[in-house]
Amino acid sequence: MKIIILIPIYNDWQSVTKLIDEINNLAINQKFQISILIVNDASNHDRIDENKNLENVHSVKILNMKINQGHARCIATGLKYIFEKEDFDYVIPMDGDGEDRPEEIKEFINRIQNSNNNPIVGERVKRSENAIFKICYQLHKLITYTFTGKSIKFGNFTCLSKLTVEKLINDKSTWNSFSGSLVKVENNLFPLPSIRGTRYFGPSKMSFYNLIKHSLSIISVFRKTFLVRSAFFMILYILFIKSNASIITALPLILLLIAVYSISNLALRENMEEFDKALSNIKNIDKLK
Repeated sequence: MKIIILIPIYNDWQSVTKLIDEINNLAINQKFQISILIVNDASNHDRIDENKNLENVHSVKILNMKINQGHARCIATGLKYIFEKEDFDYVIPMDGDGEDRPEEIKEFINRIQNSNNNPIVGERVKRSENAIFKICYQLHKLITYTFTGKSIKFGNFTCLSKLTVEKLINDKSTWNSFSGSLVKVENNLFPLPSIRGTRYFGPSKMSFYNLIKHSLSIISVFRKTFLVRSAFFMILYILFIKSNASIITALPLILLLIAVYSISNLALRENMEEFDKALSNIKNIDKLK
């Protein structure tokens, strides 16, 4: 069985180099052929090239992009490239900084036979960030569920069959939000408990701003439901505060209107024409093995 591990990366070459070593050191049954595809999001730092003896990894390729396009679009481009250019059975997208723990790859592979080709998703059961970030993350999940009816407890770390990959590359929302699109195109997700690891090097890149953008991008995939529920909330809230209206009591309405505007703009990122041309953004391909 052929499995490709898909890793988007921007500048964090020291981490991804360590991750490749960790993947190579996994004691994975030899009936599974492991390959690695790195999508280099137009990094402006030079890559660290080292001669490695990767006896347990079949191949390592790096897609070097011409322009920086962001995490979600790197994953989308990688999925499209794999589906059109590679021979594979499953794809495991994961972050390249150590926060998606490589030892859990074995757990994904062990669950494949019982998954019935449904996507296996790493649901976070423990996080490594500080308390404030954890609270904000829980708030993000609550808001997403309230306004979309979708409970999304996973990020990029998943295991996808060829059938699921085909669905994703034929849906324009994948160009905007990977996890949102996966929930949209697949009804049955096979959860796998996943502990978020700590970065190999440097601080986490998931800032408060990036968390907000991530949350709004997911919601934008389900914008019709969001708009209906937002309108319903506004009507009920206006009736609730009409006898005690003020700038302070109107603040939730103002924030919701800002969210509506932001989500409408993010929805414009769902461009199937751009997605279809994603591979034209590849400058060159390096084959490390």
